[in-house]
Amino acid sequence: MKLLILTYGTEGDTRPLAALGHQLVSAGHEVHLLGDASTLGSAQELGLANSALSGDIRQLFSTSSSQGAKGTAKALAQLTNANTRAWTLETLAAAEGCDAILTSGLAGFVGLSVAERLGIPAIGTGMIPLTPSRDFPSPFLPPGLVPRWLNHASLRLTNQLVWLAFRKSLNEARQAVLGLPARRELPTEHPMLYGISPTILPQPADWPAHARVCGQWQTPAGEFTPPPELADFLRAGPPPVYVGFGSMAGIDGPRLANTLVTALAGRRALFYPGWSGMDDIELPDNILRIGTTPHGWLLPRMAAVVHHGGSGTTHSSTRAGVPSIVIPFAGDQAFWAERLQRLGIAPPPLDGAKLDAGALGKAIGFVERPEVQKRAAELGEQMEQEKGLAMAAREIEKLCC
Repeated sequence: MKLLILTYGTEGDTRPLAALGHQLVSAGHEVHLLGDASTLGSAQELGLANSALSGDIRQLFSTSSSQGAKGTAKALAQLTNANTRAWTLETLAAAEGCDAILTSGLAGFVGLSVAERLGIPAIGTGMIPLTPSRDFPSPFLPPGLVPRWLNHASLRLTNQLVWLAFRKSLNEARQAVLGLPARRELPTEHPMLYGISPTILPQPADWPAHARVCGQWQTPAGEFTPPPELADFLRAGPPPVYVGFGSMAGIDGPRLANTLVTALAGRRALFYPGWSGMDDIELPDNILRIGTTPHGWLLPRMAAVVHHGGSGTTHSSTRAGVPSIVIPFAGDQAFWAERLQRLGIAPPPLDGAKLDAGALGKAIGFVERPEVQKRAAELGEQMEQEKGLAMAAREIEKLCC
């Protein structure tokens, strides 16, 4: 089969789909991935055909994250609406001759419409549960806000709000680019495959048959030789704490650095700046700043992981068998923080806006407990048995044949 994978989001959104694309290529299919230019590194490393869509999500995070979660959400909606027509044109051109489109992220509705225009299957993909269930509330609402009996309704509501935010620009592109009539209602009839671990979020019993939790879509482990400085640091003492916030930007670097140094109290740590802008912050000798390093290689060598709660890092740290300390910034991150706390491998999430050394130090003490370390190791072993990529590839083949 010839397949197009379409997504628009951060690197955490694109990397799992690059892994899925690589799995499909290994199964004998032809795959092309479309995503934001700054997130295509994993596809390029895997030798997966790829092209950039219009827009610059890294620039958006750099300029909007200081406005808080609401400001970031508003900016993402504006970016999507400003680029919907361009994404539709770019997707239509890339989908020429394809047998199906796998669609995800902010460009998800575009993929559904282009597939409709071409008369080919569309399969929704994602790392955040968007199919309503009574088992959990909307991942985009603060944990504890929604009573259990409103779980199902809360996700229907947030899905509808997203649809209403994008409907006008989508319908304009449907008519002008695709020659399709305007769509009045939120599309829900297409299959949905989730790169989510059942260890972290079990398959809900009330989901329809076309929605499946497959397991994590992890980039296949390749050969990696650490830089000498990192290799020497790891050999020089006990496993360090990893600190990294991925694609989060707009962070008060000096304040965060001071908080980290004080809370670590001399403990060994690795710090990955990501998009935080903290590449030049001065750090003491017990903290080594590192560049991009494969999580599959690095995280099993850590004592714990301090992160923002993105789906990708949540899954990779749990799979590595180490506990987490989660500092959510926006979106679904508090949802994943709550899941890890419920599993017993993370303390209650910390508020980044009010983060202080005392609270972070207490959280570090929690993840150092032997029973927490043991529980994390058990869950890591359980996740290692999952075959998320293979399951997703089989489902795609069944849906498209």
